[in-house]
Amino acid sequence: MGLWLKGQLLQALRSARGLCGTPVQPPPFPGPQKAVATWEAISLGRQPVPEYFNFAHDILDVWSQLEKAGHRPPNPAFWWVDGLGAEVKWSFEELGKLSRKAANVLRGVCGLQPGDRMMLVLPRLPEWWLVSVACMRTGVVLIPGVSQLTEKDLKYRLQVSRAKSIITSDSLAPRVDTISTDCPSLQTKVLVSDSSRPGWLNFRELLRAASTEHSCVRTRSQDTLSIYFTSGTTGAPKMVEHSQCSYGLGFVASGRQWVALSDSDIMWNTTDTGWVKAAWTLFSAWPHGSCIFVHELPQVNAKVILNTLSRFPITTLCCVPTIFRLLVQEDLTRYQFQSLKHCLTGGEALNPDVREKWKSQTGLELHEGYGQSETVVICANPKGMKIKSGSMGKASPPYDVQIVDDEGNVLPPGEEGTIAIRIRPARPFCFFNCYLDNPEKTAAAERGSFYVTGDRARMDKDGYFWFVGRNDDVINSSSYRIGPVEVESALAEHPAVLESAVVSSPDPVRGEVVKAFIVLSPAYLSHDPEELTRELQEHVKRVTAPYKYPRKVAFVSELPKTVSGKIQRSKLRNQEWGK
Repeated sequence: MGLWLKGQLLQALRSARGLCGTPVQPPPFPGPQKAVATWEAISLGRQPVPEYFNFAHDILDVWSQLEKAGHRPPNPAFWWVDGLGAEVKWSFEELGKLSRKAANVLRGVCGLQPGDRMMLVLPRLPEWWLVSVACMRTGVVLIPGVSQLTEKDLKYRLQVSRAKSIITSDSLAPRVDTISTDCPSLQTKVLVSDSSRPGWLNFRELLRAASTEHSCVRTRSQDTLSIYFTSGTTGAPKMVEHSQCSYGLGFVASGRQWVALSDSDIMWNTTDTGWVKAAWTLFSAWPHGSCIFVHELPQVNAKVILNTLSRFPITTLCCVPTIFRLLVQEDLTRYQFQSLKHCLTGGEALNPDVREKWKSQTGLELHEGYGQSETVVICANPKGMKIKSGSMGKASPPYDVQIVDDEGNVLPPGEEGTIAIRIRPARPFCFFNCYLDNPEKTAAAERGSFYVTGDRARMDKDGYFWFVGRNDDVINSSSYRIGPVEVESALAEHPAVLESAVVSSPDPVRGEVVKAFIVLSPAYLSHDPEELTRELQEHVKRVTAPYKYPRKVAFVSELPKTVSGKIQRSKLRNQEWGK
C-alpha cells in the first residue's frame, strides 16, 4: 500500500483502538473523512498523482479495513435484486474476499497476466462488479460491452482489441461460438451460468472452488485499467484507453460534488453494464463508501423502476433522460419515495420539459451532467448550484473547459463553437491515454492547446454550457444554423411525442431543412398524421424560433440507436441524403 494511503489507514485504526491497543470511543468516522479528503484532493488536481495506484488495493481494501474497525454505517457496499425476490448483499469485506477468489480464477485458471485484455459482456448480474474488481487486482485490462452486441459487433471488438478471454452469459455464448474461430487471440471463454456449455469454463463453479488468498498486483498509476469502445455515433467505434488513475481517482471529486455521495448513501444507476456510466458509478460511489444498488431490470419498465424506488431505501438515482421521460408519463402521485433525495441524468440532452415535470411531481431536481468515454465528468449541475433549465451546468474540476473555434481559439460568451478541454501545457490526469492503434484519430481530436469533444455548444456569461449537438448534426438552412437538440426539446413538450430525432434533409431552395422523426405516445397512435404534423409544426413555432420548425415530419415506430442507447442521427441523416 502506498504511503499516502497507508498513513490514513493506520491513523484511523489507531483512533479506533488507542495507541496501547485499548478500545476507545473514536470521533464519528475520522478515518474515512481523511482518506476521502486525500483522494478528493488528487481528483481536484491539488495533490500529485501517486506513482503507484490500484483502486482495489488502495481504496476498496482501505474501506474494508475501516469497515471492520467500525468506521462506516451498516450499509452494504453492494446490493443487487432481481425483482423476483432474490437479493445479493456484500459488505466491503465480502467484496474483497469474493473479488480475490475471482482474481484467482482469472490468473490461475484463465491464465491471464497483467496487461492481458479481457472482454466482459454481462447483463446486470453481480458477477459484473466482481469481475471488474478482480481485473483491477490482477492488472488485467477490462473491456466492457453491452449485452445487445450482435455477432458482427462481438467479432469486431474481439479482433481489434486482441482480447485473450471473454466472460459472458448464456444469451451471448452462442454468438461468441459462431465467430470465435475468426478471433485468433481468444484463448478462453468463460460462462456466468448455473449450467455448463461445451468449450466454456463455468465461472460460478470456479469461483466456489477458488482460494481467498491473493496478492494484488502492484500497478503504476499510468498502467492501463480499461478499454471502452466509443458509441459509434459518427463512425466505427474507437478504442478508448484509460489508466489506473484516470478513472480510479478521476471521479472522486464529482462523486462528492455532482453525485453528492457519502458513506450512508445508496445509489442506483439504471444504465447497462457495458456503457461507461456503469463505471462512472463504480468509481464515484465506492471511494465515498457508498452502496451501489442494482436491479437486474431485464427490460426498462417505468412501473418497475418506480416501485423499486418506493420499496428500497435508495437515496440517489441516475437515469438517462429517456427513462425520466418515461417516468413522468406515469402518475407519480401514486408513489412515495421515502429515501430518495438526489437525482442525476446524463448520456444525452435533457429536455427542460422533462426536468420541470419531474420536479413538479416529485419535488426533486434533476442534476444533469455531461462527459464522454474519453473523460470523466466535463460539466455538471452540482447539488446546491443554481440550475438554468436546458443548461448542462458549469465546468467540472479539474478540467478547464472552453468553447473554441475551428482553429482552437477560445470564443467569447454567447458564441457557438466546439466544447473543448485544455490539455496544454498540462494534460489532466483524469483523461484517456489515446485511441488505441489509431494515432490519426488521437491527433485529430486535438486543436491547439485543446482536446475537442466534437460536440457543439455555447457558454453564457455566467459559465453555464448550452448543448447544441454533434458537429455533424448542426443543420444549415437558408444560412440559419439550427441545433437539433433545441427542436427535439420543443417537440418533447407536446404530449404526442414519446421520442424524436431531428436531422437535415435536402431541399432544392434552402439547401437543407429540418426533418423530425417522431415516435408517438400510445394515446396518439390513431390520430390523423396530416393533422398531427401541422399541430406539431405550429407547436414548435410557438415554443422556439419559427424558422426552426420541422418542415418535414416522419412518424416511426422506433429510432436507430447505438448499443449504448444513444440515438444515431447520422443514420437518419445519411438515409435522407442517400449516403
